[in-house]
Amino acid sequence: MDDLNKFLDYLVYQKNYSHYTKENYEKDIIEFYEFLNQENLNYKTIEYSDIRFYLMYLKDTKKDSNSSINRKLSSLRTFYKFLANEKVVKTNVFSMVNGPKKQKKLPRYFEYNELEELFNIPDTRTPLGQRNLLLLEMLYATGIRVGELTSIKVQDIDLGSKSILILGKGNKERYVTFGDYCYDALTAYLNDGYKRLNIINTNYLFLNNNGQQLTERGVRYILDQIIKKSSLNKNISPHMIRHSFATHLLNAGCDLTTVQKLLGHESIKATQIYTHVTTDRLKEVYYNNFPRAKKND
Repeated sequence: MDDLNKFLDYLVYQKNYSHYTKENYEKDIIEFYEFLNQENLNYKTIEYSDIRFYLMYLKDTKKDSNSSINRKLSSLRTFYKFLANEKVVKTNVFSMVNGPKKQKKLPRYFEYNELEELFNIPDTRTPLGQRNLLLLEMLYATGIRVGELTSIKVQDIDLGSKSILILGKGNKERYVTFGDYCYDALTAYLNDGYKRLNIINTNYLFLNNNGQQLTERGVRYILDQIIKKSSLNKNISPHMIRHSFATHLLNAGCDLTTVQKLLGHESIKATQIYTHVTTDRLKEVYYNNFPRAKKND
C-alpha cells in the first residue's frame, strides 16, 4: 500500500486535487487491489489480459454502468502512469485499455423558478442560514466547482469590482464575477454570520458550525437538506447548479466561448455539451425570426 499512499500524496500536494477527488481515486484503486487478491495477481506484474477479466468482473458481476467503469479505468490509468514514472512498473498497461462507450447523458439543471424556491429556504436570521443562502447564490452566480467554492478565502474577494480570484484545476487562476443578489448575500454574511461562525479566526469564507473550513462533503450535505425542505422532486448537487449557470447563460444568448472562460474549461469541447440543452432558446429564436415559421392571422 506504500505506492498507493505515495500516489495519493502526489494527487493532493503536487496536482492540487481536492480531498474528495483523492478519496474517489483511493476507493477505485482499493477495489482493484481486492480483485487482484481474489485472483492471486500482483499489481506490479499484471498484463492486458488480466485487465480484460477485470472489466468483465465490473460489468457482469458488479453490474457497473459504463460511466462508472470508465471512471475506474481513468483512476487506474492515472495510478499506473504514476507507477511507471516512479519505475515501480515497466509500462502503464492501462494506457492500452479502452473503456465501454459512454452513455450520453445531458447535464441536469434547474429551471430558474426552481432555483428561486431554493433561494427562499435558508433562514437568514441565523449565521448558518446566511452562509447557506450565500452558498447557493455564489454557486449559481459564478458557476464555480464545489472544490473552488470551499477554497475561497475572504482576501480573494473584491467587493468593489464584484469579482473573486479562483484557484481552479491544475493550479490555474481565473477571476469570476458575481451579481447583485450574490453581493447582497455576501455582504450580509460577512457583516454578521461570518463573524459569529469565525471563532478560530480563519481566512476561509465558508465555515462550518465549528468555525472550520467547510468541506466539499459538507456542501453536498447542506444542499441535500435544502432540497428536502423544498417542493422539488429532484436530487441536487453543486455540479447541477453549475450546469444551470451554463445553460441559463446560453439560453439567454451568451456565446459558447464566453461560457467556456466563465466555467474555467481548458477546452471548448467540455463546454459544447451544454449546446444540447438549449433547445427552448433555439425554438424561441426560430419562431420569432424565421419569416415562414408562423402564419399571420
